[in-house]
Amino acid sequence: MEGMTTKKAVPEPQKISSRWGPDRRLEFIDFRLRWDGRLNRADLVAFFGISVPQASLDIAKYLELAPDNLVYDRSARVYFATSEFKPVYDTSSPSRLLNELLAHAVGVIGDESSFIGWRAPVGYVPTPGRTLSADTLAILLRAVREGRVVQLVYQSMSAEKPELRLISPHAFAHDGFRWHVRAYCHKHQAFRDFVIARMTEVKLGSLSAVLGAENDVEWHTEATLELEPHPGLSAAQKRAVELDYGMTNGVVSFKCRQALLFYALRHLHLDRAESGTPEQLQVVLKSTF
Repeated sequence: MEGMTTKKAVPEPQKISSRWGPDRRLEFIDFRLRWDGRLNRADLVAFFGISVPQASLDIAKYLELAPDNLVYDRSARVYFATSEFKPVYDTSSPSRLLNELLAHAVGVIGDESSFIGWRAPVGYVPTPGRTLSADTLAILLRAVREGRVVQLVYQSMSAEKPELRLISPHAFAHDGFRWHVRAYCHKHQAFRDFVIARMTEVKLGSLSAVLGAENDVEWHTEATLELEPHPGLSAAQKRAVELDYGMTNGVVSFKCRQALLFYALRHLHLDRAESGTPEQLQVVLKSTF
């Protein structure tokens, strides 16, 4: 009718099921069985927003993949993991579970982003927050993506005052506590790490003449570190360290970019190996290659 306005239809929120395909739902089944020990159709319906018949089809498909992994309890109307259960997907690994528990505890992810059902209480050691400018991060991301120069004022630990710098960033790195950008420093004519929180007055520049990340040899070169228990520990203490680090025959090895080797050694307290006690250090560097 004249004079009346027609209200536009508001589109419904996109359901998770439209973004996550059947493979993700099978991973979900595998994850819940591995860590909750049980699953029913309602779990799939609630998490993915799918229909009950579709949930039944997904469970049937999983049964085809791993028939010995689950059994249906008619009285409880629940599928239980069997004692012969073996994960089908890598996403059901212990590291995935623990990382998601931690990420949920610190508020990085919500319930809708994690496959975890029942959540064990989690505590964590807090660290002082690192303040990052969203505008600075956006500029750095664009510079890495487009291969551009960035002009900024930087406060290094070795300089008395902030200095104007030109850098050509190509990657980001996290040292366990703070974020860095890996970049070519036009002042020193070398690739270096720059702590993002120490940057101010950041401006996006023109395309960089630096040939790019392929010339950052330290970034692309991996070093292998072999660790063993500190020789000053008792036999029981050495065994505890071997269990902590998952050592085989008293040795564990891992790879690290040479550009980040300093931070890896610092985390392990190996940067002060001469001053620490065996109990403080726990491990020593057997070899690096």
